[in-house]
Formats: sequence, C-alpha cells, structure tokens
Amino acid sequence: MILDSIKNAELYYSLNPRLQTAFEWLAKCNVKTISCGKHQIDGDDVFVNVMELDLKPRYDALLEIHDKYIDIQVVVGGIGKEEFGWSERRDCKKPKGDFDTEKDIQLFTDQPQTFYTLREGQFTILMPDDAHAPMLGTGHIKKMIFKVRK
Repeated sequence: MILDSIKNAELYYSLNPRLQTAFEWLAKCNVKTISCGKHQIDGDDVFVNVMELDLKPRYDALLEIHDKYIDIQVVVGGIGKEEFGWSERRDCKKPKGDFDTEKDIQLFTDQPQTFYTLREGQFTILMPDDAHAPMLGTGHIKKMIFKVRK
C-alpha cells in the first residue's frame, strides 16, 4: 500500500509502466466535470471508474483483493475524507464468497489490521497483495478508481 500526494506520482512510475499512463491521464483530466462511470484509457490495461458515493462506517468494512489489477484510488471532490482499512492479503482468512474472476475481486469479513485516511489531492496505490476496505468514513465524495493491469 502506498499513500502519497498526487504531486509525487512520478516517483512510482517504475513500479509498473502503466501507472505512468494512469497518472498522466489524471493530470490532463478535469476531475470536477468528468462524468461518473467507466472511462477507457488504454483498453483493458488501464481504465478508471468515476463515482460519487456516501461513505460508510468502519463496522461495515469488507476487505477486498484483486489478482489482475493494481488500484490507484483518488478522492477528487465532495465533503468528507475517505478512510481505508488495510491488511496483508495473506492474513485474510474469512472469505465472503468465492473469488469472482470476471470482476477480479474477492471480499473478506476479517477486521482490517490498520486504517488510514485519503484526502483530496492524495492517492493510494493498492497492489494485489494489499487487502483493502475502501469507502469508509462520513460524508459524500467523488472518487476515481484506476484499474491498472499488473
């Protein structure tokens, strides 16, 4: 898991060349006016889901994992600060259903090992080994979830 300011995005390009594609697209995007929904950037290798949502309390946290994609999550507006629960994938022992290969996700009911806050102007990178519980906190936000093929 990485948490940093968007101004430092280029520090992470070497982790995967597709991260640069996502961050460069974000830099050119008008985040205030972009519509909700899925936006293709580089086919199935890099795309972004834009959404507005109400944040939920920590007790509703479900950890999720992915196999094919790295997530870059960015809060781009709204009122509230998004919290994330985080655990190491290997420590998730309580699956809530099977892995959905089509959606590249599996959920777990384990308690997160730690929590952190994502503010506007920051991003978090979540690798396949990072189990994460997004969309926690209070308020209503607009966010972008980039899916970057690993």
